[in-house]
Amino acid sequence: MLKIFQDIFTPYNVSYLLGGLGLTLAISVVTVGLSVVLGTILGLLRSYDRFILGKLAAVYIEVFRNTPLLLWIFVCFVMVPVGTFIVRGTLGIFLFTSAVMAEIIRGGLNSISRGQFEAAASQGFSFPQALALIILPQTFRRIVPSLMSQIVTTIKDTSFLYQVAIAEFFYCAKNLISSLSKSVNVTTAHVFTIYFMVAAVYFLINFSLSCLVRRMQRRTAKS
Repeated sequence: MLKIFQDIFTPYNVSYLLGGLGLTLAISVVTVGLSVVLGTILGLLRSYDRFILGKLAAVYIEVFRNTPLLLWIFVCFVMVPVGTFIVRGTLGIFLFTSAVMAEIIRGGLNSISRGQFEAAASQGFSFPQALALIILPQTFRRIVPSLMSQIVTTIKDTSFLYQVAIAEFFYCAKNLISSLSKSVNVTTAHVFTIYFMVAAVYFLINFSLSCLVRRMQRRTAKS
């Protein structure tokens, strides 16, 4: 077993895997951040606009939520004429995730009593002010569990990018198996060790995020 670890975890291989993990995390952070922004806009439009923008937001959400993520990664990778391969692949995840975020945020908005708008108006708040200062803060507190679940899903979804040869974490692990075969006799134990390591890293990242959110929720509940 020690020989297997020595074969796999050389300084070069560890550096290679960490580079892939860094790209996975960078793509995840950018995707989640931008998706929350666009998802909030889409959720607001679908909840409060009954005209053309609200209908367009509804079409966008339904199209992306009811089609495969991998399809949009390929569409953006092939058809977007600008940007690097990483940008194109990330764009596909961003467009898809924004639709999911929009529905999560819309669900949170719908859970807020409409009477709060009336209360805000009676205090002199305009509709945008009521949204920004009263409704949205409550909405985001209520959707923390669903939002966290989608963030975890997004981190895992980056592994789809290996299909378009973007060197994220899973691609690097898969490529490492191929490169090992050139220097050592790769066995089932080598393959199992590498994929177990990948699963363990994804688990530790996502489980840590889940624990962090649960701790934040407990503190919020106490306050």
